[in-house]
Amino acid sequence: MTSTPDHSIRPFRIDIAQSDLDDLYDRLDRIRWPDESPAAGWAYGVPRGYLQELVRYWRHDYDWRGAEQQLNAWPQFTTEIDGAHVHFAHVRSPEPDATPLIITHGWPGSIVEFLDVVGPLADPAAHGGDPADAFHVVVPSIPGFGLSGPTRDTGWEAGRVADAWARLMDRLGYRRFGAQGGDWGAAISRELGRAHPDRVIGVHLNLLPGAQQTTEPTAEEVAALSPEEREHTLTSWRRWAEWQREGTGYAILHSTRPQTLGYALTDSPVGQLAWIVEKFKEWTDSDELPEEAVDRDRLLTNVMLYWLTGTAGSSARIYYERAHAQGRAAAPTQPSTAPTALAVFPAELQVPLRHKAERTENIVRWTEFDRGGHFAAMEEPDLLVGDVRAFFRQLREKG
Repeated sequence: MTSTPDHSIRPFRIDIAQSDLDDLYDRLDRIRWPDESPAAGWAYGVPRGYLQELVRYWRHDYDWRGAEQQLNAWPQFTTEIDGAHVHFAHVRSPEPDATPLIITHGWPGSIVEFLDVVGPLADPAAHGGDPADAFHVVVPSIPGFGLSGPTRDTGWEAGRVADAWARLMDRLGYRRFGAQGGDWGAAISRELGRAHPDRVIGVHLNLLPGAQQTTEPTAEEVAALSPEEREHTLTSWRRWAEWQREGTGYAILHSTRPQTLGYALTDSPVGQLAWIVEKFKEWTDSDELPEEAVDRDRLLTNVMLYWLTGTAGSSARIYYERAHAQGRAAAPTQPSTAPTALAVFPAELQVPLRHKAERTENIVRWTEFDRGGHFAAMEEPDLLVGDVRAFFRQLREKG
């Protein structure tokens, strides 16, 4: 006899047991530190001296209970979708005609990425904005990540997550809605608009997978471009080539052996911290330290959601699923018809090219900023909020 799927939405509140925090503190008190090459800086990975100071701060000064209280200011819920336990925040605007908007994080991010943008999006009048720009904001954790993890089965790639988000928004009573995301959130939001164009009003991205220059441009290719496009193309190629040479090790491991990695990161909080903080250094608009771009306490709160939920391995599986996918999951064949906006931040690891983006997306807005990086919602929340508001206002005015 087949059981009836449970579509109920259950209230949720983060309440980590003190024993879990005590276990973390005990592990931080008993670290085995590796040696390091003299004067290597960040070239070999996270410098030991920097990490030792960050761990000292984590152990003695960081306040998880304060962070927990801040996260719990959002109404949060859980539900079951396609066999997965899905956690999400749902912050309704005081404006009754607000536009529903689902915003999605990436790796190594979490819902923590959006702590500074949800309030201004949901209640612009309280943050010096126009009430007409208000959104009912839904902030889910991707299956396998943090409070939505771990997953119970395989196959959770971007397309399956997008379908789950469509069902989530339907369950919340939102027939039509917008989507926003970066990193994996961009892949999911893009696929949401492509696969569900009748429901998605518009898609706002701060990263567009596949729009960068991935091969060295030929002389003929360069000659056909305007001077501005030529410079963008060469920059995109240089950034891509450098990333392929120096920055893909984590993705290769995630894509091939996420389970093996999970043992190390689930057992060692310092390992989990180093695995994430390296990316905040490399992918943000910072020179020396990640804290130049992202608040230290906010960074640690993000790490805590991985550590406390034990989802280092399950969050990495999305890379494996993409690498081993077939059919639609491997390569969607149809361009997206959903109106799409791209916010381009200069320190983003992949530099998009508009002439490439327009081959697969219905680009109606393209904004280039002079500061900010991969974690736009954390680094430059005001810029991101402003662009999201402007994009959906543009769509409303167009009718």
